[in-house]
Amino acid sequence: MILYGIPTCDTCRKARKTLEAAGQDVSFRDIRAEPLTAEERTRFIEAFGEALLNRRSTTWRQLSEDERAGEADGLLAAHPTLMKRPVLSDGAKLTLGWDAKAQAAWIG
Repeated sequence: MILYGIPTCDTCRKARKTLEAAGQDVSFRDIRAEPLTAEERTRFIEAFGEALLNRRSTTWRQLSEDERAGEADGLLAAHPTLMKRPVLSDGAKLTLGWDAKAQAAWIG
């Protein structure tokens, strides 16, 4: 399983800790240090659509109106931390965030 996020994200840390405590093998991917590839961005956008963009983030608030009007793929390529976190991937299985639904999908 891969957890895509940033190390300073409390939600990412909480998800990783919970998953590891449940016996999951979690590989952490820092999207700031190693941004998403074009293929990964396409896969995530197809799965989650506009929900993938974190419009409440500091990064989003710092964007101009013209930048905010851009496509999700271009925005994520230019500003990796705009991605809502965490994204969890294990083969074809993908979840976004760490709400009760995502927790149930991974822990049961």
